[in-house]
Amino acid sequence: MSTAGQVIKCKAAVAWEAGKPLVMEEVEVAPPEAGEVRLKILYTSLCHTDVYFWEAKGQTPLFPRIFGHEAGGIVESVGEGVTHLKPGDHALPVFTGECGECAHCKSEESNMCDLLRINTDRGVMIHDGQTRFSIKGQPIYHFVGTSTFSEYTVVHAGCVAKVNPAAPLDKICVLSCGICTGLGATVNVAKPKPGSSVAIFGLGAVGLAAAEGARISGASRIIGVDLVSSRFEEAKKFGVNEFVNPKDHDKPVQQVIAEMTNGGVDRAVECTGSIQAMVSAFECVHDGWGVAVLVGVPNKDDAFKTHPVNFLNERTLKGTFYGNYKPRTDLPSVVEKYMNGELELEKFITHTVPFSEINKAFDYMLKGESIRCIIRMGE
Repeated sequence: MSTAGQVIKCKAAVAWEAGKPLVMEEVEVAPPEAGEVRLKILYTSLCHTDVYFWEAKGQTPLFPRIFGHEAGGIVESVGEGVTHLKPGDHALPVFTGECGECAHCKSEESNMCDLLRINTDRGVMIHDGQTRFSIKGQPIYHFVGTSTFSEYTVVHAGCVAKVNPAAPLDKICVLSCGICTGLGATVNVAKPKPGSSVAIFGLGAVGLAAAEGARISGASRIIGVDLVSSRFEEAKKFGVNEFVNPKDHDKPVQQVIAEMTNGGVDRAVECTGSIQAMVSAFECVHDGWGVAVLVGVPNKDDAFKTHPVNFLNERTLKGTFYGNYKPRTDLPSVVEKYMNGELELEKFITHTVPFSEINKAFDYMLKGESIRCIIRMGE
């Protein structure tokens, strides 16, 4: 493209302070360095993780910053040494990556790349420790290596998945984070068998994606567990056919579920980050074959406590990161699941706003009205 090698000026939604509305600014985006890609972002969506770090209530604040990590776009130019991508490719940037060289990338059992796994504190590029964004010479920090709330962004090539150009970017952009995290937790890690029972703890976007995974897997009983009973109606669209609100019972919810299912569910997926939910998810699976998968991120001071006999009775506890998907290797096939009708993405998308009104997306999320809000760039 004619802009290759040049600084590009474009619009970006910049967070100057924690919790303050994003400000639309003209930023300068430098060309990609070795091992990097510059993307033209066409659609991005808002994930709760963006909101969490924008609020800066539980981590080290880093501002000014460009947030955003679920997106779809087109490769504008590539840096030295990048061979799996070329200008014009349709691509999804991802907050984690796949260098292809480390022990994790070479293992069929792991997707936790040594070089490119998520680092929420780093606001610069790995190659040289510098930012690619600036405003009148002032550096603007990156977020989880993606920063998709900008019309152009620079990303490490190992964090960019090339996808089918026929796939609509305004739909598949949601696969960059939450949907794959929940879907993969069920399909790749819990692996429920057709006709089995699955309990999903937490019916936010990730939990609904976990339920979608259970539906795709052919589970016959999908039990949603949430403290907000109004979420059940929406969850029915994702295959949830029973609902339990722990506040409605005077006994631990794991006992309630065990009684409902003649000893426990076959699989449980926890998507809240609550330690109590994690314990309940593990203790509600059936002895002998039950598997519980933890997805939610707990508070750094939390500790998991259960009796060792739960393990001795052949219950299995697993954890997962990004649904055990390797971004470059696996994401294209998830897109194909959507293209062939196996995976339904439209029902995750509840709102759409133009880029100029990106703060509305934050309002929808904070009010609990949105599963995913798509932001149309260039508007």
